[in-house]
Amino acid sequence: MFNQQSTIINRQSFLDQESRLAFWMLVPTFTVVLAFVIFPVIWNVWLSLKPVSLGDLRGTSLFKFNLTLENFQKVFSDPDFVQALLTTLIYTVAGSTLSILLGLIAALLVHGEFPGRGLLRGLFISPYIAPVVAVAFTWSFILDPQLGVLNWLAVDRGLFAQPIPFLSQRWWELDLMGVRVRLPLALTSVILFEGWRYFPFAFLFILARLQAIPDDLYQAASVDGASPFQRFYHITLPQLATVLSTLFLFRFIWTFNKFDDIFLLTRGQAGTKVLTIKVYDYAFGEFNIGASSAVAMVLFAVLSVFLLIYFHWIAKEG
Repeated sequence: MFNQQSTIINRQSFLDQESRLAFWMLVPTFTVVLAFVIFPVIWNVWLSLKPVSLGDLRGTSLFKFNLTLENFQKVFSDPDFVQALLTTLIYTVAGSTLSILLGLIAALLVHGEFPGRGLLRGLFISPYIAPVVAVAFTWSFILDPQLGVLNWLAVDRGLFAQPIPFLSQRWWELDLMGVRVRLPLALTSVILFEGWRYFPFAFLFILARLQAIPDDLYQAASVDGASPFQRFYHITLPQLATVLSTLFLFRFIWTFNKFDDIFLLTRGQAGTKVLTIKVYDYAFGEFNIGASSAVAMVLFAVLSVFLLIYFHWIAKEG
């Protein structure tokens, strides 16, 4: 009996030591998360509830408990806020969808065996690994109305009557079979840039999943007389459903928070002002850090609602 009790005590002591060791091993990770994730979020919430200017960031007034909702009132009463929110949603959904669609097409193109497949795969990845400043400058140069090669070729071939400022013109009126259509030109241009630059990310994930689909499924479908479209619709798409939904989640979050692409291409002009540009304008245009933090909290709130809806849908599908 004594030996049995001693064994139980030793085992309990060992478990306690193991628990303490696990706790101390988690301390560095928790410290990093607290310093670089949790604290910035809490600090941003605090700033959004205070009338803080850029010059007040080094003052002691930041720590006084004089909270107010004036920053949110200023943001929501801004006549450009609703338009910026709508533009952000259009840019995010369209850019994310386009990048995934281009990634799917590229993955299907290089899935089979053919000479030069490895080189083509490397070329498809190049837009994603190139510096954003370099590719944004290249696109700006190509689309320039005076020096751009696209306008030069289009005018020379008679496609355009005159050069078109793709990145500085808000609307482009088209006549489609007698119907006048107004296309948001600058916004469409930055959406095309978003899709082109980030499709390699989707391309890599989709290609990896395509290579994991068993060939037996396609062979059985071919024996049953299924056409290529039917094999794609009934085999490939269901196999890619989880990857595509996860990619859309990632791309939606990253595109919704995207600042550098639009800032480098249009500076938020010509109908391309998104909420991240509003954060910049409040912080460094009006030196209003409180309003800037309030817009950042609006971004956080919209993304939180999207994540709740997304994960509710995923749980329902599961």
